[in-house]
Amino acid sequence: MAKASATLAYPDRFYAAASYLGLDGSVPSSVKQLSSKFSNDTALLLHALHKQTTVGPCNVPKPSAWNPAEQSKWRSWQGLGTMPSIDAMRHFVKILEEGDPSWYPNPPNSAPEPAVDFQISSTKAEASVENGGSFGETMTTATEDGRLMETQDKDVVLENPNTISVYNQWTAPFTLGQPPKARYEHGAAVIQDKMYMYGGNHNGRYLGDLHVLDLKNWTWSRVETKVVTESQETSSPATLTHCAGHSLIPWDNKLLSIGGHAKDPSESILVKVFDLHTCIWSILKTDGKPPISRGGQSVTLVGKKLVIFGGQDVNKSLLNDLHLLDLDTMTWDEIDAVGSPPSPRSDHAAAVHAERYLLIFGGGSHTNCFSDLHVLDLQTMEWSRHAQQGDVPSPRAGHAGVTIGENWFIVGGGDNKSGACETVVLNMSTLAWSVLTSVQGGVPLASEGLSLVVSAYNGEDVIVAFGGYNGRYNNEVNVLKPSHKSSLKSKIMEASPVRDSVSAVNNATTRDIESEIGVSQESKVREIVVDNVNSGSKVEGKSERIITSLRSEKEELEASLSKEKIQTLQLKEELTETETRSAELYKELHSVRSQLAAEQSRCFKLEVEVAEVRQKLQTMETLEKELELLHRQRAVASEQAAVNMNGKRQSSGGVWGWLAGTPPPKT
Repeated sequence: MAKASATLAYPDRFYAAASYLGLDGSVPSSVKQLSSKFSNDTALLLHALHKQTTVGPCNVPKPSAWNPAEQSKWRSWQGLGTMPSIDAMRHFVKILEEGDPSWYPNPPNSAPEPAVDFQISSTKAEASVENGGSFGETMTTATEDGRLMETQDKDVVLENPNTISVYNQWTAPFTLGQPPKARYEHGAAVIQDKMYMYGGNHNGRYLGDLHVLDLKNWTWSRVETKVVTESQETSSPATLTHCAGHSLIPWDNKLLSIGGHAKDPSESILVKVFDLHTCIWSILKTDGKPPISRGGQSVTLVGKKLVIFGGQDVNKSLLNDLHLLDLDTMTWDEIDAVGSPPSPRSDHAAAVHAERYLLIFGGGSHTNCFSDLHVLDLQTMEWSRHAQQGDVPSPRAGHAGVTIGENWFIVGGGDNKSGACETVVLNMSTLAWSVLTSVQGGVPLASEGLSLVVSAYNGEDVIVAFGGYNGRYNNEVNVLKPSHKSSLKSKIMEASPVRDSVSAVNNATTRDIESEIGVSQESKVREIVVDNVNSGSKVEGKSERIITSLRSEKEELEASLSKEKIQTLQLKEELTETETRSAELYKELHSVRSQLAAEQSRCFKLEVEVAEVRQKLQTMETLEKELELLHRQRAVASEQAAVNMNGKRQSSGGVWGWLAGTPPPKT
């Protein structure tokens, strides 16, 4: 939402950037001009983001294969999917600012900010270190790449590079291992002194990698994850897309990733689960009606329930709905709270106090950022808004917050003009603000989309910040050890006639703040003497570490590129085999069809022959009947002939007898 280090509001800043690059039509060969200033991939991405902002999602047909340049631009535009135009606009300006920081001139009568020097000042810094010594109120740190280093004030004693002995000041510990890619809008959570970092956004591309920072030795490592072949909810394969603007919650030695923006978002919000033992991602099976898909929402763990508020859906619509997910029954419930809820917003911060009150601070809409504070009583489900006391923070969005006891620490964020440099603290019992410390210059702590977690270091609470965007993407780690003394003291609120449901938050009666713990007078102030030789060696060591890091990142990118090439070759081989197999199957199908036609012709012939045989059989039956009739007629004729013959014989016997002289017999 909010953008740091911006002197011109959107969309004017986008139009100025487009005009600077010649994408406003003033230069005919704008793509060639982009290629002269940026790499081919970056130039294609800038062209695609400009199209996504001015035209919308790519709906034009794919260009002809005879025009590879147009095909590359089309693929880059098509790859942005349904990215909102406001996001494309902001990513366009971010890439330009990262590649050409001097594109937009500084305002008149203002000195440019130094690129490597900045000052950390604490208006309420506590004069105490771990051994009881004191330190100065302001410190100056100079680095080559703008990272925060340990303070080298003459009143601060640091035993080793990772000693955190200063209260209420941000320091940057020296980390080992390969750090993650710079990003913002990622998620972070702590489990067993390890900070897990997942997803995020870099140059408009959503990320899906998981890294872990061991907070005991400050060592980075990447977690090789697996995905279950089938989801727990359906029999279809589980798809875990890369995302940003999600929430990462530790739960029962697992990580829950809720919501987030993605290239191909789902209809409803997804809850992804990562098992730290098996290193397997899966999709959590839930009952009830889940909320619609969104990003930039707040997710707060209250007991065994997740409270989800606000965010922005896939249609860029801002939300202020309220949902609960019971982690025991895995059931979603939509809450219709009474009272006046916060206006629709995203990129806000949320915290829970006394396991009963949900606090919502800040956030932004499409045009404005907020500094209001709202309280939801989770027992009565009633919203209320109260007057804030003390040093009320400026409007901001994209900030991060963590709670330690009754104190809520807010870091980073900003509005459409500048980043928020102050680290502020809200006493959730009195609703009074105070400024803990502040930073000056383009440092990662004055960024949007950074992450903030709480852990323990040497038995004390520490706040760890990572990443963010303040004109460039960051992957620095910064640490703050808050004091539990009077530097966090908030102004006492007067009694006010408020509802009983939020009386515990307001503390209607005045409260006394814990008095300061006296510093032992026997403690002595020790000085650090840093000579030029040590400074030079530190600078050289820093440069070597940077070069080593860049080389490692280059090797990692080359290895990834080799893997991609191998996978491309494998896919081409599989495609060739598939096409060959398809041709063979087509031939077999054609042969089977020919055989089927031959069999059908043969069957027809057989049917004709059978009909002829049947006809012959009928003719034979007729002939048999006629033959039998002839036989009968013949038999009758034979009998008649025999009778006639016998008669003739009798007549002829008498004649012969007479001739022989034999007398005829007497009758």
